[in-house]
Amino acid sequence: MKIYTKTGDKGETGLFGGERVSKDSTRIEAYGTIDELNSFIGLAVIEVADDSVKEILQNIQNRLFTIGADLSTPDNEKNKKLNIFRTPEEFYLDIEKAIDRYESKLDELKNFILPGGSKGAALLHICRTITRRAEREVVALNNTVKIGDNIIIFLNRLSDLFFVLARFENTVTHTPDIEWKQ
Repeated sequence: MKIYTKTGDKGETGLFGGERVSKDSTRIEAYGTIDELNSFIGLAVIEVADDSVKEILQNIQNRLFTIGADLSTPDNEKNKKLNIFRTPEEFYLDIEKAIDRYESKLDELKNFILPGGSKGAALLHICRTITRRAEREVVALNNTVKIGDNIIIFLNRLSDLFFVLARFENTVTHTPDIEWKQ
């Protein structure tokens, strides 16, 4: 199978289910940012020090593929027969458990911190900001078409997890968080 199909040469792409849309549509922006996030997580995986964090990140990557498929398949009668797996509540509940687990290993945060510290933490902060952008784009999509609420909740929790994991990464690498100085 060839990687190029030439079907997008005029600025359109196909959604799962066959519908053609412009490559600059809100839906494409949303799941394109999910793809970008997934790529940055892949980079973070090779830079973080803690194996349990690497495992969580790889699990998130798999879940983001599910979310990408969910977002690329309009929720309409025609596509019901495709049996697309929609993003379940379990996705964000697992994120909440991870936040609680890793936050309990950190000192209480008493000041705002700047993104950075170790290379792994800096990459996790980049993942956090891309997640926030993805969340904004998914919210914009949700304002125009029906998508599952669990995607927005998942992304909201995920950005919090990246913040906590960045702090944890600095802790395990003995790199201080960088406090914001006014």
